[in-house]
Amino acid sequence: METIKQQDSGAAVEDVQHRLSLIGLLDEARVDGSFGPETAAAVKAFRAQAELPEGEEVDEKTWAALVDASYSLGDRTLYLRMPYFHGHDVLQLQQALSALGFACGPVDGMFGAFTELALRKFQTNLGLPTDGIAGAYTYSAIRNLHHSWEGKEAVRGSSHLGFARAAGVLERHALCLFGTQEFTRSVASRMSNLALATNPASKIMSADSLLVAPDEQMLLVHIVLPEEQTGTTPRVVFEPEDVLPTRLESALRAARLSNPSRVAVELPGSTWEDAGVGRSAQHFAITLLDALCTALAKQEQ
Repeated sequence: METIKQQDSGAAVEDVQHRLSLIGLLDEARVDGSFGPETAAAVKAFRAQAELPEGEEVDEKTWAALVDASYSLGDRTLYLRMPYFHGHDVLQLQQALSALGFACGPVDGMFGAFTELALRKFQTNLGLPTDGIAGAYTYSAIRNLHHSWEGKEAVRGSSHLGFARAAGVLERHALCLFGTQEFTRSVASRMSNLALATNPASKIMSADSLLVAPDEQMLLVHIVLPEEQTGTTPRVVFEPEDVLPTRLESALRAARLSNPSRVAVELPGSTWEDAGVGRSAQHFAITLLDALCTALAKQEQ
């Protein structure tokens, strides 16, 4: 991007001023699209606040930091991905969850695996869909409890992750996840992103992210919809979710005896409850990845 500086004017300047106003560094009356001394002083103060080099101009790094700082809780849907979501809204979410007793690990404005786990525990406690996605219903629940967390100290709890994908299985087992339809490819890709977001050394990845063809040591996990045929490949039906890890464990043992090692997992469809396509894919990805890791961890015992 081009550096925004004094004497500039237009929509870009107005956007900068609006964000500076949101974070309390510029009077709203000064949001006029003209980069004058007051805007320069506000930019200088923001750069100091953000620990950026001293200056009065908005370069690429300053703009990125300003965007992060001007997000507020509820402005966007948050979930675990690579690269991590980061910004003031993530920080507010972490502060709320931690003050409510759901420890997120470091309250650092980064939506990592610990924040996802805390969010899922919060959702479970309130009877919300436990998908680890901070969307409209979750934000509404948090706002309804504002009197319980606003201005409160964050809970300093254990940062231990309570799911199997944090137990090292991600880097001890090589799995190639793939689908042959757009929706199942999306689920495979999301599972790969979740695995990498939890552990950068993960060997569980989607076919789309592999740089070379899978070798004989890699277990192939074919994600399918009910109408797809998989031949003699061991096939596990996704539902009921609570016993999915047990059924996967048996299928994985059977798959290891064949060459290539391959198992199919049948999703119930391309929608989950009344969620849209993206949210449904994210729910299936989280649930299936955790179930796979639980099954792999049991095999190691």
